[in-house]
Parts: sequence; C-alpha cells; structure tokens
Amino acid sequence: MGIRSVLSKPLARWVAQRQQDWMYEPGAAQQRWFTRLVEAGRNTEFGRDHHFRDIHTVADFRQAVPVRDYEDLKPYIQKVVDGQENILWPGKPVYFAKTSGTTSGTKYIPLTKESIPNHINSARDALLNYVHETGNSRFLDGKLIFLSGSPELTQKNGIHVGRLSGIVNHHVPAYLRTNQLPSYQTNTIDDWETKLETIIDETIHQPMSLISGIPPWVQMYFDRIQARTGKKIKDVFPDFSVFVYGGVNFEPYRAKLFESIGKRIDSIETYPASEGFIAYQDTQTEEGLLMLLDSGIFFEFIPAEEYFAENPRRLTIEEVELGKNYAVVINNNAGLWGYSIGDTVKFVSRDPYRLLVTGRIKHFISAFGEHVIGEEVEKALQYAMQQQPETEVVEFTVAPMVSPAEGLPYHEWLVEFATPPHDPARFARDLDTRLIELNVYYDDLITGAILQPLRLTSLPRGAFQQYMKSQGKLGGQNKVPRLANDRKIADGLLAVMNNG
Repeated sequence: MGIRSVLSKPLARWVAQRQQDWMYEPGAAQQRWFTRLVEAGRNTEFGRDHHFRDIHTVADFRQAVPVRDYEDLKPYIQKVVDGQENILWPGKPVYFAKTSGTTSGTKYIPLTKESIPNHINSARDALLNYVHETGNSRFLDGKLIFLSGSPELTQKNGIHVGRLSGIVNHHVPAYLRTNQLPSYQTNTIDDWETKLETIIDETIHQPMSLISGIPPWVQMYFDRIQARTGKKIKDVFPDFSVFVYGGVNFEPYRAKLFESIGKRIDSIETYPASEGFIAYQDTQTEEGLLMLLDSGIFFEFIPAEEYFAENPRRLTIEEVELGKNYAVVINNNAGLWGYSIGDTVKFVSRDPYRLLVTGRIKHFISAFGEHVIGEEVEKALQYAMQQQPETEVVEFTVAPMVSPAEGLPYHEWLVEFATPPHDPARFARDLDTRLIELNVYYDDLITGAILQPLRLTSLPRGAFQQYMKSQGKLGGQNKVPRLANDRKIADGLLAVMNNG
C-alpha cells in the first residue's frame, strides 16, 4: 500500500468520529448555525434591512426574511458583483460560482472564505466515509479523474469567477494533485468534444482507480474509450474501483454504465450545489444521502405542495416527515438568506437524517393539473426497464403535447436508447401503468379521458449530445431536465433529429 492509502485510514476514522457528534443531535447542530449566521449577518446591509438585531428565534427570522430565489435576491447580489462590501456577508466573497439560470440568465453565487470549507471538506469526507466503512483505500494510490468544468477563472471587481467544479479544482489537496487527471491545460479546453478526446489521450494508459463526474458525461467518456480500444473499461483500467457521481439520478444510467465497465464497482453519490454541499452517501448499506447539518448552512424545508402558496410553512430539520417531498431553502455563511435552491428532496431516515433528491420544484408537468414530478417519471422509467431488462437508456425527457393534430392531449416521452426495448409498445404501456400508480391526478386524467396514454418517441443515438451542443451546453456539469411544462426542449430535440 502507498503512503496516501495508509495515511487516509486514521484521517477517515477521525472524520467518522467527528460526524457522530452532530449526526444524532441534528437540532442542536442546526440551532448553533442559526445563531452564528444571524450574528455574523447583523452588520451587513441585508441584516440591517431585515432587522437582524431583533431576531432571536427561528420564528423571528421567518417573520423578517422571506423565501427568495436568485431573481428575488439579485438586487443584493448585484451590489456584491459590483464590488461593494458588507452587503450579504461581512466583507467580500472570495469567488463567484458562475451558473446558467433558466430564467435569470447567468447567475453569480457568492463563495466566502467561511463557506469554501463546506464545499472542499464535504467532498473529502464523502471519500473518507467510504474508506472508513469499507477499508478500501488503495484507490487513493492510483490516478483519480474528475470530469469537470474549466478551472480557468476570470475576475469581477477583484473577485474570482468560474464554474464551481473549476473553483474546487484549485483546492484539491496537494497530496492528491500528483495523481489527479486530467491536466490543468486539458481541463481548460472549451470545446467539450476536443476536451474529451484529449482527456482520453492523457488517461487511457494510466492506472485509473477513481472516476468522478455526472453519469451521462462519464458514459460518453467510456463510449469513446471503447470505440478506440474495443475493450470493456475494466480491461482498460483494471484498477478502477470507485465511481463518484452527483447531479442526476443514477438509476437510468446504472445498467448501461456497468455494462460498459464490465463489472460492478462501488459508487459514492454526492449532492453538491453552487449554493452549498448539501449531502453525501456516507454508507454503502443504507438508502439515502446523509444531510450535512453542521457545515455552515441552516436549512429550512417547504412542503412541495405548498411551495407556490402565499404563506407556505417553513420547517426545521426536526419538523420534516419521512416520505414527503420538500423544497430546500438554505441560509449560509456566504450570505444567502432564505434562498430557495430549487431542488426537492424526500427523507428516508431521521436517525440520522438521510434524503433522496427527487427533482426540481420548477421542473414538472402540470399542463392539465397532473403535477407530475421528476421522481415519478424516473420511477416509471425504472419500472419499464425492469420489465425488459435488455433495455439501456442513454438519456430522456418528458413534455406535454397540449394540442396534437388529432386526438386527445398526451405526455410525450423522448428517449435515446443504447439498447431499445424489444417491445416498444409494451415499454410505453409499462411507463403509463406505473405513472398512473404513482400519480393520482394523472390517473384521473387518463381514466376521465382528458388525456390519452403517453407516447414514446425513440431518438437516434447522439440526439441529446447534438441538442446540448446546439445550446452551447455540451459536457461539464450541464444536465438535461427530466421534464418540463412546455415543449422547448422536446421541440429542440425533434428539430435536431429532423435536421440530422
């Protein structure tokens, strides 16, 4: 064993022991952060505007600070972008994580010296939890590849600006830099396809042991390697033993990814967002991701069905219930206050608190009042694939067809298959059957002859890549929404297919 794998074990043990301090006292951990955050924010412009000096309880805070999304908070953020100090948090941020918003255009999410450990330490601790539980630390001696955005940073008024994954790249511990791939120069290549080929050039003959990235882009990497070598990934990288991923539900990709690898390997799921690292998989044996309740964030949760109401309830961690969908609201040490990150989660354990990411609060189909959410379409797809196990899915999205040329409206499923089902009509029926079971409103619309059963549109290989390329979003951390309440993505995909 190498020095990295040997030294990782006592560090992993320390991380696991420290974790115990707050895992089973979640309310106390959250109350500590609530108090610290409000005290730190009192002398900021936001704190003065919202009377932080008069806030003593969570109830006081909710009365003073409304829930906001990026667009609502933008007047404050713009002052920070313009270089003003003490607006949302004392001083200035160190970085802006630059993201693409669907309604807000480019978003600039502040990262402060106080909030950076949340991102860096959480990613480290996810790996160390795995080491502590399994005893497998050998992967730390091999080459580690992170398929991520460019680490190149620009500046706005003295504040560094870049993609979150690129910013994090600058904070990779020195002891891991010597076995990190791809190189800095390769990571800065803008064109994803050129970058991917260069990554393969750099990695194909290396002893890769850990690969990290969003599943569809990792699959693209594997496909290109197989096209070059004619081999399974396990034969190209015999030391490959750990796959780290986040950002999308892994289940639709699992079968195809492991088929490409040629063997099952351990995987670690993470839940990072530009606004904060929310949770990670702390065990290989239990469902869900451990929510990080002692890492610079005070969380609130809004029942998903109340989110668009005038006065929705805002719950603390101790008030959530198992099996219900909640929109996540954060208050953190980067100065995001009452900030809705747009994600929905469902808790599967309260001892400790573990969650599943179920979708986006604004990614749904409710053209007819059905309010179908991401979790439901993913479960329906998983069910249909189980009925025809040879089926492999590359990517998919769902959209309403409100005014078809003839017949009743319907939901259109646009699916790119790696291996199509042998009976597509049955596949579509299975999707519809499972969705009816999962969503009572959809059931009512089908049985009431308001909607006709869903229609399955099979897209040619590469359709989603071509579409993302046409939108300037190929590769990196970009993701295709699972579903939308309009046909912008669906029509874009069909246009790519027809023009191809």
